[in-house]
Amino acid sequence: MSFKEISAGGVVYRHDADGQMQIQLITDRYGKISFAKGKQESGETIEETALREILEETGVVGVIDKPIDIIAYTYNHTVHGEVDKEVHYYLVESKGGELRPQIEEIRGVAWYEPKEAWEKQQKSGYDNNDFILEKALKLLGVEL
Repeated sequence: MSFKEISAGGVVYRHDADGQMQIQLITDRYGKISFAKGKQESGETIEETALREILEETGVVGVIDKPIDIIAYTYNHTVHGEVDKEVHYYLVESKGGELRPQIEEIRGVAWYEPKEAWEKQQKSGYDNNDFILEKALKLLGVEL
């Protein structure tokens, strides 16, 4: 019987003062580019998990636009053995808050122009996040 773990997070975007779209990327504790995400707590919907994790990790208050996709993989846990992990990613619009990284969890967080975000993901991100960012940018009408 394998153990199941659900995490949720999002690709957060906003428009700056000039109306330019920007994408939020975090630098995780391993120095890799990623998106804010974390484990679902009991009693939470997956959407609530995504928004709470984004707020906790980056200081940004967001609202969900639409689901992007789910990444599923298996890893070995010291206690539970084989864990089936699902990460639900949403397209999330920033509605405010103050950008500040949760230093216990991540190294940094910043806003990037879409093309720059894509280059950073290609260079320093996780392979299985490529299609998440690509899909998010498509949903936002960004041509790569």
